[in-house]
Amino acid sequence: MNQGQHPHPPTGLEIAVAAHLTVFVVGVSWAFGGNADWVRTPILAWGSLGILLALAPMADRRLRNRALAATVPWVSPVVVLNLLVAASCLTPGFRYLAFRDQTLMIPVRVDWWIPSATRTGLALRSLWLFDCVYLSCLNLALYVGRRRIIRFVLGAAVGNALALSVFGTVQKLVGSTGIYFGSVRTPHEYFFASFVYDNHWGAFAILMAGACVGLTLRYAPGSQGEGFFHGPAFVGIVAAALLAISVPMSGSRACTVLLGILLAVALGRGIPRISGALRLSGATPAGALAAMAVAATLAIAGAWMVAGDVIQARTSKTREQVAAMWAHGGIGSRSVLYHDTWRMARERILFGWGMGSYPVVFSLYNSQESKIDRLPVIYHDAHSDWLQSVAELGLAGTALIGAAVALPGLAVRRMRVATIPFFLLTGCILIAAYAWVEFPFGNVAVVLAWWLCFFSAIQYMRLTGPPEAARREPCPRPS
Repeated sequence: MNQGQHPHPPTGLEIAVAAHLTVFVVGVSWAFGGNADWVRTPILAWGSLGILLALAPMADRRLRNRALAATVPWVSPVVVLNLLVAASCLTPGFRYLAFRDQTLMIPVRVDWWIPSATRTGLALRSLWLFDCVYLSCLNLALYVGRRRIIRFVLGAAVGNALALSVFGTVQKLVGSTGIYFGSVRTPHEYFFASFVYDNHWGAFAILMAGACVGLTLRYAPGSQGEGFFHGPAFVGIVAAALLAISVPMSGSRACTVLLGILLAVALGRGIPRISGALRLSGATPAGALAAMAVAATLAIAGAWMVAGDVIQARTSKTREQVAAMWAHGGIGSRSVLYHDTWRMARERILFGWGMGSYPVVFSLYNSQESKIDRLPVIYHDAHSDWLQSVAELGLAGTALIGAAVALPGLAVRRMRVATIPFFLLTGCILIAAYAWVEFPFGNVAVVLAWWLCFFSAIQYMRLTGPPEAARREPCPRPS
């Protein structure tokens, strides 16, 4: 019997993990992507249930032997990261003095080999949130032994993203000036659905679009029995199209480019599968080609009708920015921001200034002023997650996060990369690359979706088995 195919019903832990993750993704994404201060406490409370689930093997020898043997090496970088952040809280990086109604920050000289924290409470709370997200998603690899459960969680996440995309599109079409049809004000006009920042929605939508494409192509060969247009693959194509339209509709230019890359990869791998499914449903080769051409034309026309105005406006803005860059011989304020952030990072290059410290410490290194009133320009994020990670956690902490990704990847490097994990990992790679020039991981929902897609891909590959096993065994039916 192929791995991942089980005659027995799911265990209680498998159901608990699937239910917990599904509620987690849905709740965080609708709660402003987790980026409102008042929603952080409920997110931490619910995420802590994921930590308790991850610790369940400690109380059961059978679970401990099965789950921990393969995954302890994966968790070790995160354990070390926790110890590093805890150690940093023992050494304050600043002294705080109260002067009248203000609090003054005075940097404390700290040796380069000693980790320190700017604010202990902020560092521990940021670490808590990271652990909640990471361990909740790691539970997929710890407990889920059925691929259909992974597909269920992914399908629920995609369905939730589809609902958000429709909701956000309707908001834009009716001219809402804030989230939830104007009931919540936003700092700028480029919000979308429940997300405050368009680029955060774009990153979230790309991850979910990757999952949607993977699921669609997974079920395409099984649609011939009931007819392609009545099967799950056709529903998946419609869902992917609606998700794709929402990205340019949100106004996110960079994510629109990333979406184009994802769609190009999807077309390259998907056209043969969809064409084959159409032929098995009774269409001739010419008819299958014509059907796909008509569908593509309708999708492009529909996207332009819905998002054409936004695309034109953002294209015009891009031309203006490019012209300004050419005129000044650089990339403008963004290059200054990166330079100032790097100056901050170099001061404590090994261990950084402490987790979550960037908004507090960067004010000491910020060299930009407003041209109108000469006041400092306020930055909460570095607009480069990788650079900000070095500033906060140093090279050591950033390397540990990278190792938390690399170790599971190395463990499955010889496994068969089926359609679903291929597109999940494609989405993860695109967003990780995007994080060099933006801050998608500044949004809790994006972080949660990224780890969900990553561990779903890893566990799906483990349950599929190596290429040799896949060649020896018949292709399983959709379960």
